[in-house]
Amino acid sequence: MKLVRLGAAGAERPAVIAVDSAGTEKTYDLSPLTRDITGEFLAGGGVAAARRALERGELEPLDAAGVRIGAPIVRPSAVICVGMNYAAHAAESGALPPEVPIIFLKTPNTVAGPDDAAFIPRNSTKTDWEVELGVVIGRSASYLGSPAESAEHIAGYLVANDLSERTFQIEESGGQWSKGKCAPGFSPLGPWLVPADEVDPGRLRLRSWVNGEPRQDSSTADMVFPVDFLIHHLSQYMALEPGDVVLTGTPQGVALSGKFPYLKAGDVVEVEIEGLGRQRQVFAQA
Repeated sequence: MKLVRLGAAGAERPAVIAVDSAGTEKTYDLSPLTRDITGEFLAGGGVAAARRALERGELEPLDAAGVRIGAPIVRPSAVICVGMNYAAHAAESGALPPEVPIIFLKTPNTVAGPDDAAFIPRNSTKTDWEVELGVVIGRSASYLGSPAESAEHIAGYLVANDLSERTFQIEESGGQWSKGKCAPGFSPLGPWLVPADEVDPGRLRLRSWVNGEPRQDSSTADMVFPVDFLIHHLSQYMALEPGDVVLTGTPQGVALSGKFPYLKAGDVVEVEIEGLGRQRQVFAQA
């Protein structure tokens, strides 16, 4: 099952994609259950309710052909990011793997649909791509007792592209990274939110391409800090709310490595995670 939001930006409708009894994947209208895919819906047992409605045949099919796909969760209260969470990416950045998670924040208005147009910020010469596994919080999490408790607080997983401007992030940062992470639309999410019980977050292949050429190809098995540890760790410092998104870091193969050119207007970036779908952004100059 996949939760999805369809329609023009700001006017998306909730839907669910599932395989019917004939083995055909179809899209169904979820609006009888919720006005949108919100943190409140997830915290209130929305995933289970959607499954029950599908099993009972209570949802009407939708024709989704040609319809824009939005981010699969309404704008979150927070987008929390983990830096250098793959050893090889830390190395290509000129650093050792961190001993504790490196955390930074992106503003909620960075969230965009998976195939929306993306923009090179003004005065940017180093716009970069980063395929990442995103975790969507399903229940409030604060001071969790152990990493084992994290699973109870995760609604599902999605694909993210943690777009970055490296001059802003590193050279003009003042010691923090968010200047290079918060341009509008710098967090494309989706296409779908896949429920947590259908995903093994520790064994997913992540890949990216620029203009059809391979860039990143790795596995979440190479994370320095796995998902359950990260959610537990974050809960010691902040209260995670339903609908919040945690981006868990990117593997090697970005432009920061010096092996590839940075992005320019007209470039096409695609990112994909096994079982979670694929994104495609065409870049223009802001």
